[in-house]
Amino acid sequence: MKTEKEKMLAGELYDPIDQQLTEERTQTRLLIKALNDTREDETEERTRILKELIPNAGVGLWLQPPFYCDYGYNIEAGEKVFFNFNCVVLDVTLVTIGSRALFGPNVQIYTATHPLNHEERAAGLEYAKPIAIGEDVWVGGSAIICPGVSIGDRSVIGAGSVVTKDIPADIFAAGNPCKVIRSLI
Repeated sequence: MKTEKEKMLAGELYDPIDQQLTEERTQTRLLIKALNDTREDETEERTRILKELIPNAGVGLWLQPPFYCDYGYNIEAGEKVFFNFNCVVLDVTLVTIGSRALFGPNVQIYTATHPLNHEERAAGLEYAKPIAIGEDVWVGGSAIICPGVSIGDRSVIGAGSVVTKDIPADIFAAGNPCKVIRSLI
């Protein structure tokens, strides 16, 4: 029988109130509080916290506090990834981010979702769909990336966009819902 965490990571319906998951989120929130409370001149402390919070990040990860996530360990980031102020990553399952990806302020990345069936929702169950963001992607401020979306290498997502479907590589896309505007090559 699978644990609730195993179900969560597999994209199956799971109970987010499970004791193990609740404890892990609590530990993550304590790290986030410590990160968000650091001063600009405490770069060594920020680096130490980030290595614990997001252990699967490449060299040069830069998060401008405040930053928020659910678990941290489900975020896999390449080198020199940058998150501007007030970004949120609901990393209930894998969020893969390529090297040199840039995220404007208030960007929100959601792997977590809820069942459309009201009985399953009322039972408190949820599930997740992984998100993949390619290398050299730029996501403009206040964009929302919805569960299960992939964004191809070198693409640009316009500020305020709501990305509900996959975006190919080398594309400028924007809007709500986000649509391809033009090719970048």
